[in-house]
Formats: sequence, structure tokens, C-alpha cells
Amino acid sequence: MPRIGVEQSLTAVQQELQSRGYDVVQLKQEQDANGCDCCVITGQDQDMMGIQNVVTAGSVISAQGMSAEEVCQQVEQKLNQ
Repeated sequence: MPRIGVEQSLTAVQQELQSRGYDVVQLKQEQDANGCDCCVITGQDQDMMGIQNVVTAGSVISAQGMSAEEVCQQVEQKLNQ
């Protein structure tokens, strides 16, 4: 099953992904994204300083303005591409 990294504050998203059988890892530090097939972030602090460091080859999804269900649909869509 794909490994999904999720920011700590997105508890509902973590629970929804786990209920669908995904291996969910909390993203506490940058290196936690290593080995993840997809990462879900809040989008609140996205690229604040104009710096972009690539730490994962997987897709990154901003959960800003989306429900847990909508985020899970985005994750599944990205994984099936």
C-alpha cells in the first residue's frame, strides 16, 4: 500500500487515509517525507520565503479549503496517474 505523509494538524485526513488502508506517516520534519508516495500539507506556510527544497519525488497536495474526503480523492487521483 502506498505511503502517505500528512502534516500533524491534519488529523481528519490522517484518519480517513488510514481507514482506506494507506500507510500514513506524520510529517514533523522535512526528512519525514522521504520514501512517501504522496504528501499532504496544510498549505498555510507553503513557500513563504520563496524557497523550494525538493525532499520527495512524490506528489504534494495542499489540503487548504478541502474536506478530508476531498483530500483522499486527490491522493487517489495522484497515485493512479
